[in-house]
Amino acid sequence: MSEKDTIISMLEETGVTVNGPDPWDPQIVNEALWDRVYAHGSVGLGEAYMDRWWECADLAEFFSRVIGADLGFKIRVTPNIIWQNLQARYRNMQTIRRSKRVAKMHYNETDAYQATLDKRMTGSCAYWKDVDNLDDAQEAKLDLVCRKLGLEKGDRMLDIGSGWGALMGFAAEKYGVEAVGVTVSPDQAKYASERYKDLPVEFFVKDYREFDGKVDHIASMGMFEHVGYKNHRAYFELARKSLKDGGLFLLHTIGLPYSSTSIDGFLEKYIFPGGVIPSIAQIGQGIDGLFDVVDLHNIGPHYDPTLVAWCENFYAKWPRPNTEEEHRFYRMWEYYLLCCAGGFRCRALQVWQLVLSPKGVPEGYKFVR
Repeated sequence: MSEKDTIISMLEETGVTVNGPDPWDPQIVNEALWDRVYAHGSVGLGEAYMDRWWECADLAEFFSRVIGADLGFKIRVTPNIIWQNLQARYRNMQTIRRSKRVAKMHYNETDAYQATLDKRMTGSCAYWKDVDNLDDAQEAKLDLVCRKLGLEKGDRMLDIGSGWGALMGFAAEKYGVEAVGVTVSPDQAKYASERYKDLPVEFFVKDYREFDGKVDHIASMGMFEHVGYKNHRAYFELARKSLKDGGLFLLHTIGLPYSSTSIDGFLEKYIFPGGVIPSIAQIGQGIDGLFDVVDLHNIGPHYDPTLVAWCENFYAKWPRPNTEEEHRFYRMWEYYLLCCAGGFRCRALQVWQLVLSPKGVPEGYKFVR
């Protein structure tokens, strides 16, 4: 059986028909696609989409079916994938020096994020309980985090990986807290410092390992995926050292149902260089002896509609591409958002909010949903 026939056969088992009539059926423009996918795996598939070698009206559903059937594990391993896994296993891909270099790659597209995200520039999963639009869903998530931490006026909070400042700004506005944030992205720190200049919040361009201070509570949303399994222990040790004994630490992270040491090749190359999605087992090893888990809430189903809403924003706000370079970026961004939406739709990916305490909560933790 040829490489093409093998892939087509596997797709048909998921209800996907090449050149078929359904919106999730891929339409092939260049027959060289099959060799490219076999040679380069997910990177080849994504780059072929960027180059307009294939089309699909409903990418999210296509990926929901493909990822849900584990097709990525059934196509033969390529030298590129072997090299990526070897690097992840034997090198620390998230050192302080490397993390700052990665920030320039991942967060230098501020305009694209502004076109994509909500009005507060919240770059993590929203919470769609009792709301029907992205802005409200993100505020619902921010409020959920604040309530889970039990924030009160005058509290001092650390945001590890503070992004564009959404949580810190919200917490200062709605709960009267003081906050300090660390990010490895100068663009993020500059944006957040200007936007929230009238609030008691401070943003520093630092790796989390460079923070020195004590706070009442800690939050970290959508940053732990950049830490890397080799650094989980150092991350949690820093959090424990920085947190007062009676404080709480809320960790919001994407999660996998199995332990891994690397990320999908396309996402590694174009979106999250050095990213590694953790498992519960890896998190457990990281917090062993440092924190008690007082709450674990899986909000993974909420990320699919978040990513779809982000993509709709991008379609509406981003200028239509004219040059070949603009076309490739446009399709790369679209592909990234919708392939991730598919991963959450089929539940291959999760989103966990863990509330951690250094010594438990003697009076009992009050669960918030």
